This record gives sequence, structure tokens and C-alpha cells, in this order.
Amino acid sequence: MMSVRPRRSFLYMPGSNARALEKARQLPADGVILDLEDAVAPDAKAKARELIVEALKQGGFGHREVLVRINGLDTAWWRDDLAVAAAGPDAILVPKVSMPDELREVAKHLVGVPSEAGVRLWAMMETPLAMLNARDIAAAARDPATRLSGFVMGTNDLAKDTRARIVPGRAPMLPWLMTCVAAARAFSLDILDGVYNDLGDAEGFAQECRQARDLGFDGKTLIHPQQIGLCNEAFAPTAEEVTWARKIIAAFDLSENAGKGVIQIDGRMVERLHADMARRTVAIADAIAQPV
Repeated sequence: MMSVRPRRSFLYMPGSNARALEKARQLPADGVILDLEDAVAPDAKAKARELIVEALKQGGFGHREVLVRINGLDTAWWRDDLAVAAAGPDAILVPKVSMPDELREVAKHLVGVPSEAGVRLWAMMETPLAMLNARDIAAAARDPATRLSGFVMGTNDLAKDTRARIVPGRAPMLPWLMTCVAAARAFSLDILDGVYNDLGDAEGFAQECRQARDLGFDGKTLIHPQQIGLCNEAFAPTAEEVTWARKIIAAFDLSENAGKGVIQIDGRMVERLHADMARRTVAIADAIAQPV
């Protein structure tokens, strides 16, 4: 059976807030991003680093994937931040990646980390140059030494640097969003959408989650726990989708259809590629129902 990990919802949590780190263990999010960058004041970064290491060593995050966002490579903090890797997060999230060599530089500093085999790298795609270099950044995943496993869109920074406006429907962002989705899929990376800023607009948030799902994102990054439920709902297969997927799989598994590339189910023409898509749908649904 296909094995997949749901990545519907990832909540940013400040690494300097011990209460937030404790709360992360009970949230219904698929993942948390413990932040050392934007959410932490300069004079609190060393303490935040200590708190995150302590939280990781304590464990208890269950099925939740734990990423740690370090400070940018243009700061004095990022090398010290990499000490968190020894405590065994699932991945290090590198902000403002604009070129593949930046990932190689971070990966080089992880060599020798005791838990290095399980610590991956994720790249934040949030600069104009990253949009132009998306293919080359994603292609770095072909070198196992880079540890690259995924992209996270940084839409706020991208809007700031390009002067594009954040508007309903995100028309100015669509070319960049799809460029990064295409680059991620070309090199077998997962990809998370950026955050939604207006906590008071639940319907707008739900619409943007559905848009991101339709664009091909695996999930979305969040800024508040109240966003988790709507996000999980948007990125989870519906009961109808799972039922249809199981029907496709069952039909192609019949011996009389073994050599066929196209069959008819309930009056619809279905290709074998749809069976592959159906297996992923069912695997995601099963993983959501029984988180590991």
C-alpha cells in the first residue's frame, strides 16, 4: 500500500514562548513550525533556541511533524540555530532561499549532527530571485547531501519584495505559486502554501485553503490555532472522493482489466493514471484517519 504523510496544516509557533511549545503537543495540526526567525526578537533568540532544544528532547509531539525555522543566512544567528538539529526535529526550515548553493551551505554544517539521517531541509520560497530560480532550487533535491524535502511559500515577504498586492483570489501571486508547485512536483518535493493574515475572515481563509488545494499544494502554513480545522477540512479528501477512488482502484484490480489503460466506470471513461491518483487519495484518507 502507498505510504504518505498528510501535510494539510502547519502552524507557526514562536520558539521563545514555552507555553506555545507545550500547546503544540495537543493541537490537531499535521505539523508545527517552531520559529527562531520572524517571531523571535533579537535579544530572545538564544533563549528560544534553548527552549526548542528542550522541547524536542522532551518529545511528545505524536504524529505531528516538527520543523524548526532558523534565521536567515545573512544573519549572525543561523549557524548557532543549527544546534537544534541534534535534538532531532523532522526538518530545518531555511528562510529566504534564493539559490541552491544556500541549501548546500546549510547542509554542509549539518554533517556530523548525531541525528542527521532523519533531519531534512525545507526551503522557504519568498524572494523574487527564488521565483526565478525555483527549478534549480528544487533540483538540488537530486543530491541527497542537500537533504531537501519540501518548499514553504513565504507570500508576505514575496509581496513586500515584489510590491505585489495581497488581494482576494491572489491573482498577482498565481504565476509564482504555480511556478513553485511545478518545480516541487518535478523533483518530488512537498509544498506548503503561505499564511493568511486576516484572522477575522474565516470565509476568506477557507476560500484560500480551497484555492491552494486546487492549485496542487499539499497544505498551508498557519498563524493561529483557530485556522487548523478549516485548513484540515479543505485539504482532506471528501467522503465522496474516497468512495470514488476506491471504486476506481477496485475496477482496475479486476483481472479482466489488468491489461487495460482505459476502462468505463459508471458511464465515465477512467484512465490507469486515475487509479494512481486514487491510490494516493485513499492513502491520505487512511493516514488522516489513523495518524502515526
